[in-house]
Amino acid sequence: MPKKKPLKYNAPALDKGLDIIEFLSKKGIPLSQAEIAQGINRTPSEIYRMLVCLEERGYLLRGFNAGKYRLSLKMYSLSHTHTPFDELKRVARYPMQELSEITRQSCHLSIMNNNQLLVISQIHSPSAVSLSIEEGTHFPLSMTTSGMTLLSMYSPQKRKEILARDSHYKKWNNEKKNDLKEEIKKIEQLGHRYAQSKLTSGVTDLAVPIGLKNSELNAVLAISLFTSNLENELKIEDVLKKLKTTQKEINRLIG
Repeated sequence: MPKKKPLKYNAPALDKGLDIIEFLSKKGIPLSQAEIAQGINRTPSEIYRMLVCLEERGYLLRGFNAGKYRLSLKMYSLSHTHTPFDELKRVARYPMQELSEITRQSCHLSIMNNNQLLVISQIHSPSAVSLSIEEGTHFPLSMTTSGMTLLSMYSPQKRKEILARDSHYKKWNNEKKNDLKEEIKKIEQLGHRYAQSKLTSGVTDLAVPIGLKNSELNAVLAISLFTSNLENELKIEDVLKKLKTTQKEINRLIG
């Protein structure tokens, strides 16, 4: 085992338990108490209590015959209990609430799921009349402002792979496909998109990307509003400015 850097605070029991888990993970095969001890430069008696504890807590499994230890699926289960998107929803809620109150419009947060856009969070408008995009709703990536904005966060190769599985995109001719690609490049340069909805008449969508490009945490923050509101009450520039302020705050909170 490589020599470890000195720690400011020592937790010997915890160190032993983590050494066991990390060693078994690296080896990937069942090992005896003596083999584990040798692998982490400990004596069998030093790790006995750790092995018993880890087995009782469900992190290790032991064979009935040879008595060798292996990792259970508990670590995997724990790592998938709360995804990065759960944390994103949590930190984004207050900034989205502020955005909704300032603009008097509903706003929603979406991610990609099974090559579609999935709405994972929504804040309702405080106004009596507004648009609502319900959580759990799926939309086609290629047909929505949020979907195109999300695609702008991926590399050209990744976009190509995603669009190849898009049921709408596959039916288009080359000219229409190229128009979409150019629009996505434009979004990548501008850092936002606003356009009339292709799915709902009389609605204008505004969207900005959330997270880091080409990372595991890509999302889109959007406002969908009645186009008539833009003519009578709101200006695109004002809504977009407030949307980008919220974007910066959420990105700051997720690091």
